[in-house]
Amino acid sequence: MNQQYDYLVIGSGIAGMSFALKVAGHNGARVALLCKSTLDEANTALAQGGVASVTNLLVDDFDKHIHDTMVAGDYLSDPEAVEKVVKGAPEQIRALLEWGVDFDRNSDGEFDLHREGGHSEFRILHHADNTGYEIQQSLIRAVRENPYIDVLEHKFAVELITQHHLGKVVTHRTPDIACYGAYVLDTETGEVDTYQGRVTVLATGGVGAVYLTTTNPLIATGDGIAMVHRAKGVIKDMEFIQFHPTALYHPGDRPSFLITEAMRGYGAVLRNLKGEEFMHKYDPRLSLAPRDIVARAIDSEMKLNGDDHVYLDVTHKDPEETKRHFPNIYQHCLEIGIDITKDYIPVAPAAHYLCGGIKVDGNGESTIHRLYALGECSCTGLHGGNRLASNSLIEAVVYADAAAKHAEETLSRYSFRNDIPDWNDDGTRHPEEMVLITQSLKEVNQIMGYYVGIVRSNLRLDRAWNRLDILYRETERLFKNSKVSRDICELRNVIDVGYLIMRQAKERKESRGLHYSVDYPPQPAK
Repeated sequence: MNQQYDYLVIGSGIAGMSFALKVAGHNGARVALLCKSTLDEANTALAQGGVASVTNLLVDDFDKHIHDTMVAGDYLSDPEAVEKVVKGAPEQIRALLEWGVDFDRNSDGEFDLHREGGHSEFRILHHADNTGYEIQQSLIRAVRENPYIDVLEHKFAVELITQHHLGKVVTHRTPDIACYGAYVLDTETGEVDTYQGRVTVLATGGVGAVYLTTTNPLIATGDGIAMVHRAKGVIKDMEFIQFHPTALYHPGDRPSFLITEAMRGYGAVLRNLKGEEFMHKYDPRLSLAPRDIVARAIDSEMKLNGDDHVYLDVTHKDPEETKRHFPNIYQHCLEIGIDITKDYIPVAPAAHYLCGGIKVDGNGESTIHRLYALGECSCTGLHGGNRLASNSLIEAVVYADAAAKHAEETLSRYSFRNDIPDWNDDGTRHPEEMVLITQSLKEVNQIMGYYVGIVRSNLRLDRAWNRLDILYRETERLFKNSKVSRDICELRNVIDVGYLIMRQAKERKESRGLHYSVDYPPQPAK
C-alpha cells in the first residue's frame, strides 16, 4: 500500500499534534498523524511541572528567562534559539488556550504561577500536577475534530525514505539528501506500507527507554533519532542526558513515577536516609539548584552511604495545601502506602530528558531536505548542556509554529514520487527465539546505566563501546533475516541511540552541563 499525504507527521505528543493543527486544512492540505501505539500515549502526558513563559510583567521579563536558560545550559545554548523560544512563548501560550488547555488561575483570575529549579521568578503555568496530561487531552480533542487530520494508530515508522532507496549511495557527505516519507509497519497486521509526504515531520520523543530506570513511557526508544542517523542526517549533543533527580523509588516500577520539580519549588527538602539535609554541601541554591547538580548530589549521597535512594520531605508544609497542589502525586504515593503529608518520599534519579537529538535550524528543518524534527527528538540549541525546567513543552510549540510557517511556504515545491519501491522482505522469517531480542534489550539497559549514566569515565565509555558493538552486529544480522516487528525495530533503535550517546560522550573532553566525567574534573569559575 502506498499512501500519499501533504504532511506526514510521525509522533503524537505536543510537538506533532500542534504542528498538525497549524497546517491541517490550509489550502486543503491533508495530514497523516502516525502514532506508534495510541494517540494518548506520549511523553507529553507525563509532564507534571508545566510550561515556562514570561507572563507576570510586574516582576519578570524576557531577559531574566533568557539568562536563566543560558545559565542552566552551562552557556552551551544557542542564544538565537533561546531568544526565539523565550520571546515566542506568550503567543504560543495563547494558542494552547485557544485549543482548550486549562491552566490554573488564582482568585484574581491571573495565572497561578509556580517556580522551579534554575528559574529566578515564578513563571511556570500549570494544571495542578498533571499539566502534560491536560495539554495532551486538549490537543487530542482538537485533532479528533479536525477533518483534515487522519489519526493512524499502531503505525511504527521503520525507515525514512531517501535517495538511498532509489539506488543512490548516500553518505554523511552526500549533498541534498531528501526525505520522501517513510516505510511504516502496521503493528496489528504485520504489513509494512509506504507513506509518502511532501513534507515529513518527526516528533518521536525521547530516548529514556535506553536506560533501565526512566520516567519516560517505554515507547521512548529514540526511533526518529535512529532513523535520521541511518539516513545520514546530523545528530548533535546526545551526551547531554538529563536525569530527573526525584523519581519515586519503588523497585519494580518501569517507568518510574515522577515527583515533579515543582514540589521542591513549593518547599520540599532533600534528606539522606539518616534524615539529614545535604544539598548545602553541593550548591548554595540547595534543593532548587538545576537538575544536573541535584541529580549528581543525590548520586553522590547514595554512593557515600551505600543507599539506593534518598528522601524528599514535604511534611513541614500545610497538608491540605500539599494535597491541593499535588493531588496526583498524593494519591499515587498513598496507593503504595506513603502519605506525603506525614511520610518522607523515597526518591532516586532516573533518565528523564534528552537535550540533544536531530540537529535542526530555526525553522525546525533537519539537515535532510523536506524533513523537520520537533520536540524532544530535535536539537534546536535551546537546552545546551542542560534543560531548564519546563522549557521543553514551550520549545515544542514554538518550533512547531516556526516549522508550520516554513513548510507552508515551501510545500508547493515538492511533489510525490512514482519510483519508490515497496518494502522488500523476501527471504526473511519470524524470529524463532524472542528471548534473543528481550535479552539484548536488557543488556543495552545495563550497559547504559552502568557506563553511560550520571557520572562517566573514559574507561566506562570504552567498555560501553565494546559491548554495544557486539550487540549492534548481532542485531543487524537478526534484523536483516527477520520479518519486521516492533520489538526488533525498537531494539535496533535503542542500540543506535546508545551508540550515539556513548560516542558523543567520548568526544567531549570536559565535564560540562549534564555530561560529567571523572577524567575531566570541572574547572572552577573564574
